[in-house]
Amino acid sequence: MIYLDHNATTQPAPEVVKAMLGVLENAWGNPSSTHRFGQEAKAQLELARQQVAKLIGGKPNELTFTSGGTEANNWSLMGLLAPLGGTLKNGLVTAKIEHPSVRTVAEDLEKSGAPVAWIPLAVGGEIMPAQVAETTEKLAHQVAAQGGDKVVVSVMWANNETGVINPVRAIADALEGVRARLRAAGVAVKLYFHCDAVQAVGKVIVDAPASGVDILVLSAHKIHGPKGIGALWCRRGVKLAPRQRGGAQEKEFRPGTENIVGAVGFGMAAELASAFAADVGAQENLRLVRDRLEAQVLALVPDAVVNAVSLPRLHNTSSIAFPYLEAEAILVGLSEQGVCASAGSACSSGSIEASPVLLAAGIPEPLAHGTVRLSLSRATTVEEADQAAQAIARVIARLRKVLPNH
Repeated sequence: MIYLDHNATTQPAPEVVKAMLGVLENAWGNPSSTHRFGQEAKAQLELARQQVAKLIGGKPNELTFTSGGTEANNWSLMGLLAPLGGTLKNGLVTAKIEHPSVRTVAEDLEKSGAPVAWIPLAVGGEIMPAQVAETTEKLAHQVAAQGGDKVVVSVMWANNETGVINPVRAIADALEGVRARLRAAGVAVKLYFHCDAVQAVGKVIVDAPASGVDILVLSAHKIHGPKGIGALWCRRGVKLAPRQRGGAQEKEFRPGTENIVGAVGFGMAAELASAFAADVGAQENLRLVRDRLEAQVLALVPDAVVNAVSLPRLHNTSSIAFPYLEAEAILVGLSEQGVCASAGSACSSGSIEASPVLLAAGIPEPLAHGTVRLSLSRATTVEEADQAAQAIARVIARLRKVLPNH
């Protein structure tokens, strides 16, 4: 099997599995218990929090564990905009290329009558800081006029389908300019910058405090950790309303007995990811393997198109379109050849519609329907890339024979 679907999930590293087994066997106590066994479990939890916080340059007390990126994204937005029992006067600025855990929240808020504004996109799905600032400033005035006092801007660090990296620091600077103009105009609306960094963390250096974001989301299973555990980083002074009620765990922000096994696995994965993200040579090697894969596919399938190739991209991600074919048919053929890939977000698999992310990025529908995402890991080899390219060429050739060529 050649696994090229690492943006969907990654294999837990052996060190991660070992650490998790150690907790299951020796530190399975409840960290809320006051006895020694419970406090040993608590120590394991807090060590993991330190490891994950270090991965993004944050402090442990700024980090809250969640069940994953989706919960963290939902909680970030709704915890600021519409606390339990709150109103829908506050506004959200985001883009159609966001992960479904952000995009569908925005769509639901919009249907409910909340102020929502969509950032215009450049070709390829590029997000321009000036467009973010203009859209945000306009919505802030609207929110103020309707009696609201908050606007959340949600822009992902790197796109899960195309791998395009957004200029997060430049967007933060542009929003600072908006804040200054709102203060000068006497508009009492607070701006918050939320960033889904699930696909970026562990692949590139992510320094949350230096990035200018207020809230940052990450997930363990994208960096060779376990599923079912994610984290939410909040800049000091940013307060989210709890989305559930219960005990005093996670400083009462997220009640419920903590997933210590998952957290410890996350912590170990964070240690490994920190080393990889800081290794320039390893990053360059991954990019070379990705580029070789793309070059081989383009040579073997002349009408193939690499999406967003001119934009800054994650080293591990390739979005390749095969005109007038259906991605699902390509993926079934690849699976039969022993190659695992996807058509985009694993959270949206099974849909026969073209990816809304690709369409929003300005990719023509005949290309969007036939786009396959190939996502590598730090362990993907040149030999695997070559074999995958050959398999892709065989599948496309077979489909071209049986399907009409538009």
